[in-house]
Amino acid sequence: MMMSKARARGRLPDADRRKPELASYLEALPEPHILVDEQYRIIASNAAYRAHFSPNESVVGRTCYEVSHHFTVPCDQAGESCPRARLQKTGQRERVLHLHHTPIGEAYVNIELTPVRDTLGHDAWFVEKMEPLRIAKGEPAARGLIGRSAPFRQMLELVARVGPSNASVLLLGESGVGKELVAAAVHEASMRASHPLVVVDCASMPETLFESELFGHEKGAYTGAHTAKSGLVEAASGGTLFLDEVGDIPLAMQVKLLRLLESGTYRRVGSTELRRADVRLVSATHRDLEHMVADGRFRNDLYYRLSTFPILLPALRDRPGDLPLLAAALLARVAPERKLTLSPPALERLEGYAFPGNVRELRNVLERAALLCDDDVISAATIERALALRAPGITGRDNAQRTAARLLHAEDESSLSLKEREARALRTALLTHRGNREALAKSLGISLRTLYRKLKELDAG
Repeated sequence: MMMSKARARGRLPDADRRKPELASYLEALPEPHILVDEQYRIIASNAAYRAHFSPNESVVGRTCYEVSHHFTVPCDQAGESCPRARLQKTGQRERVLHLHHTPIGEAYVNIELTPVRDTLGHDAWFVEKMEPLRIAKGEPAARGLIGRSAPFRQMLELVARVGPSNASVLLLGESGVGKELVAAAVHEASMRASHPLVVVDCASMPETLFESELFGHEKGAYTGAHTAKSGLVEAASGGTLFLDEVGDIPLAMQVKLLRLLESGTYRRVGSTELRRADVRLVSATHRDLEHMVADGRFRNDLYYRLSTFPILLPALRDRPGDLPLLAAALLARVAPERKLTLSPPALERLEGYAFPGNVRELRNVLERAALLCDDDVISAATIERALALRAPGITGRDNAQRTAARLLHAEDESSLSLKEREARALRTALLTHRGNREALAKSLGISLRTLYRKLKELDAG
């Protein structure tokens, strides 16, 4: 205790002397900064911080966690990732992504925390640099990425880290998870944001035209090439080239794409002239590229060039708590002239559905529900109809399981005949399904827990 007091006494004069110097230094910085003491109290804030985060009130004297999160305890004690706690372990500057309260609502902010040591080598203060992340929101918004769940935030933190670099990014995940939106977020977080983001849908491009579309062609290069044409690589000059469904690129084209990545050069079809390209490459796929490499369907060297920085996008079912935010935002997008909301049972029904098509399927369901609804509040019955209005599929096992799924979700469960229909539908699904119970639940659009409950009821009957 005596040593602690002596250390404190030895540090105070130095701290008092340096405080105005640090505050003056922060004031000149263009990014929002605050100066925090050992007790998490904000000692100073610069003009950029005041303009962005506290235009109408002073934050000096309040704790950083109370101002930013409305917490009563430090972030790490409230379940948040705290850069201060990390810094105390590593002794180095730390970065985290936080969801902060701002004058216009909650927003994602990149936090970079740097210790300021006194003459004795102790951490006397902490400089907190705050960079608003405009590519995502923690609440419903008109555009961009939306979410608050831990998997979403982990994905977003990777986007924020890789965005400012020129590293090639490979986006992985199921169909419908929003890979193009994430590619746009990577682009907007980069120094290339003022230049084009060019999207190439590799799955829809015919193999015979792939090279011409990507690299361009000269006049007379092939039948029908009446004029010279620049390609998508050239259109993306200075910006980002997004190759969607990169697993569908023909093997012959993979070699030429590899040359572009390794040397930054390419040739138009029908030309010997070597052209240079200044593009940042982001690619995406729902395929297992490693498996394709093992089968000889994808080049090993290209795979490693594309996957410099892989990011796995979580499925909608793996993002607990995000569906209400997404549903509210998507309703505003599909029916902007109406102020539609979901009733609590309707929202509960959506949260109980597996959404194999992810966010894309959620949007389709909500758009159908908006068309089926005459009121301002969408009911569970309307959601049921929207879910039932799927495009007709093939006959056989898939059709039987879809029929079973519709019957399992029928609303009037008090009807005896309906329970009998539900039991028959479940027996049909059990007989036709060849996977495990988890896959069966997913195919029926119900949770695994609900499936086991219904199987137990079936056995009891």
